[in-house]
Amino acid sequence: MATTNPYLEGNYAPVSEEVTATDLRVRGTIPDALCGRYLRNGPNPVHPPDPATYHWFTGDGMVHGIRLRAGRAEWYRNRWVRAEHVAGALGEERRPGPPPHGDMDAGPNTNVIGHAGRTFALVEAGARPFELTDTLDSVGPTDLGGTLGGGYTAHPKRDPESGELYAVSYFWGWGNDVEVTVIDRDARVRSARRVALGGSSMLHDCAITERFVVVLDLPIVFSMEAVQQGALFPYRWQEGYRSRVGLLPRDGDSTDAVWHDVEPCYVFHFMNAYDDGEGVVLDVVRYDSVFRTSLLGPDESEPTLERWHLDGHGGQVKEERLDDRGQEFPRVDERRVGRPHRFGYAVSSAASPVAAQEGALIRHDFAAGTSTVRRLGRDAKPGEAVFVPRSADAAEDDGWLLALVYTAEDDRSALHIVDTADLTGDPQAVVELPQRVPVGFHGNWVPDLA
Repeated sequence: MATTNPYLEGNYAPVSEEVTATDLRVRGTIPDALCGRYLRNGPNPVHPPDPATYHWFTGDGMVHGIRLRAGRAEWYRNRWVRAEHVAGALGEERRPGPPPHGDMDAGPNTNVIGHAGRTFALVEAGARPFELTDTLDSVGPTDLGGTLGGGYTAHPKRDPESGELYAVSYFWGWGNDVEVTVIDRDARVRSARRVALGGSSMLHDCAITERFVVVLDLPIVFSMEAVQQGALFPYRWQEGYRSRVGLLPRDGDSTDAVWHDVEPCYVFHFMNAYDDGEGVVLDVVRYDSVFRTSLLGPDESEPTLERWHLDGHGGQVKEERLDDRGQEFPRVDERRVGRPHRFGYAVSSAASPVAAQEGALIRHDFAAGTSTVRRLGRDAKPGEAVFVPRSADAAEDDGWLLALVYTAEDDRSALHIVDTADLTGDPQAVVELPQRVPVGFHGNWVPDLA
């Protein structure tokens, strides 16, 4: 049995304290336009897990936040999400709210968003969202006023015009079904539909266009055998599974998607999707396989950026490699979600968490067919980069990239604010944090409400 686990070492190792620090040290100048909170979620086990069985995706959720206002970094906070077992481990009472869905007492560890003036920590696979205060204390699990019947997803997509959240959620207890929901601007579910897949597939992300919700049906499938063997994350690669991509009408009652076959692979993340007049274009980060040979994390193949062309009538997907470099956590300007985009951003990625690789942020210019690389050095590793426009009507790519950067030499993390007009130059500001932020998943910029 393994006595070590790469997802518990280095900057994957959990931090043990909740910290509140105010008036953070800043190198450079924070733009006055950045008024809000940068939030990031990730796994941070509240008790030391067994290295032999720990899966990176199962660690208890911890949300980190940095508050920016009037050119100052007012605070940094990190807080565990108080699922019932986490609250108990910390000597606290269960937070009020609906009971866990399907006995999924999970502290959401994957994403954190702002919506309808509220803050939600999110995870997939059947657990409920968890509401947080503005300062990241746990309010409790939520079913959105009784409108959310089950679990939710880690990856809703916000339509930039309506402000509504579109999502595709999965749960092993639903059999082969996934649930497609639309949450309105008041954080209530206004539409819910079940769509049948070919199996009980893991579906981490979805995408929207102006016409469709994009649904993936790929060969990572719930495994009862893995459950019986005690796996904490019981999803496995299934050889021979029919891999496909579905286009579901975005609104209405239809549960019939138009399915398009694709070569077997796995996609955790879309960069974006849009209608192109003939069909649908998807920019995705593609893995040849995951959880086939390596069962503790997604580290058996290098993720690469690809463009898939769907004809909208069920034909074979045309797959086009956009970049051979390993990369993950793709993002676009959120104002372009579901619309054609010129620019996209990603983080350099090595498949193995212990692989030596120079840390970098990558900006793709799809119109020019070029990319710009912001190199951070072998000692520094960036997290997901979030684009914030300079103003509401600024041009695409006119703004800042915000990313947490970990530096191994001093074992610390900092928030880097990079002006996209000078992507390879010095950061406009670096907000120094009082402790490191472990490698995690997703974050977002939550601006103050006007």
